[in-house]
Amino acid sequence: MTSQPPPPPQPGAHAVPTCYRHPERETYVRCQRCARPICPDCMREAAVGHQCPECVQEGNREVRQARTTFGGAVVAAPRVTWALLALNVLAYAAEVVNQNEVIQRFAMYSLGVHLGEWWRLITGAFLHSPPPSFWHILFNMWALYVIGPELERRLGSTRFAALYLLSALGGSVAIYLFGTVAVGASGAIYGLFGALFVVSRKLGYDARGVLWLIGINVVLTFVVPGISWQGHLGGLLTGTLVAAGFAYAPRGNRVLVQVGVAAVVLVALVLLVTALPPYGYPPVGIRT
Repeated sequence: MTSQPPPPPQPGAHAVPTCYRHPERETYVRCQRCARPICPDCMREAAVGHQCPECVQEGNREVRQARTTFGGAVVAAPRVTWALLALNVLAYAAEVVNQNEVIQRFAMYSLGVHLGEWWRLITGAFLHSPPPSFWHILFNMWALYVIGPELERRLGSTRFAALYLLSALGGSVAIYLFGTVAVGASGAIYGLFGALFVVSRKLGYDARGVLWLIGINVVLTFVVPGISWQGHLGGLLTGTLVAAGFAYAPRGNRVLVQVGVAAVVLVALVLLVTALPPYGYPPVGIRT
């Protein structure tokens, strides 16, 4: 038994509408925005009816994205803070496995940097006093855990990452110029202390508690033996300058000014290392 093909449409008959993205599929649903026919696979829920994928994407581009007080993208979870915590803990685990190798190759060492081992300027800021000393990494990671999420949510993840790394670099450059050997994230942590003060002042909060925190830690820097004052003060100064540039950038061209401040600080730190020799004395300790 054979079947006959359907007769051709009569003149004047209406064609069956098909999805504009899948012409083989019949549909009687149209996009509420552009009125093109769409099949169930192309339907996207809208406030009223459905929209096609292209109209949804266009609408998303037109929606103004929420920003933080200082221009960064809104942070739902402080992922940069957690990543920095993880990197520090992993570096400490590497010290536990092979202490001598890790310290010798990656600690901040002024003469090594002067001879071309530039990576020490950053890697040294992720190391800490090796076992059996644990208070060093515990204090720094506790401070990062307490301060980091608040600053990251205020500044945005990208700006917070730049603040942390530039503060760490600033501490290492100060060690290069006036110290000798050191390890520790304290340069970056002190940079966060300075940034917390700047942000608090900018937002109109009472910053006296932050000043007490900074003052006590600065005193401890010079009272407790074996601590690198160069790394602490270098990180504090750098973090304060970077945070001031981020917080007080004019709204009209905020991003340009913020990027410019970070770039100027980075270039200045690099020039200090390339143009000046280390002036430090023989090593007296390795903690920062």
